[in-house]
Amino acid sequence: MPNVSAAIFAALGDKRRLGLVSRLSQRGPMSIAKLAAGSDVTRQAITKHLRTLERAGIVRGERSGRKSMWQIETRRLEAARRVLDAISKQWDVALGRLKTLVEE
Repeated sequence: MPNVSAAIFAALGDKRRLGLVSRLSQRGPMSIAKLAAGSDVTRQAITKHLRTLERAGIVRGERSGRKSMWQIETRRLEAARRVLDAISKQWDVALGRLKTLVEE
């Protein structure tokens, strides 16, 4: 299995952070102001969530003057997906064995 830290899954376990990742995945790089627009979450709270995602390696921020643009780090999400795929395959094998035992 790829070396994926639990920090990735912990960071994605929060619904607000998962929502930020979803928006960045769908719309591409965005500023904190755009991520906060139309939300009941303050820019400060958005920043805190983005920093958590950044520490987990899921997003990356780049400053351009006074504005920070945030984007997804696809490599880390792909690594997490591969881990989940491997776990899913293990479960499929285990359930297949159980089905065989039950049907005998």
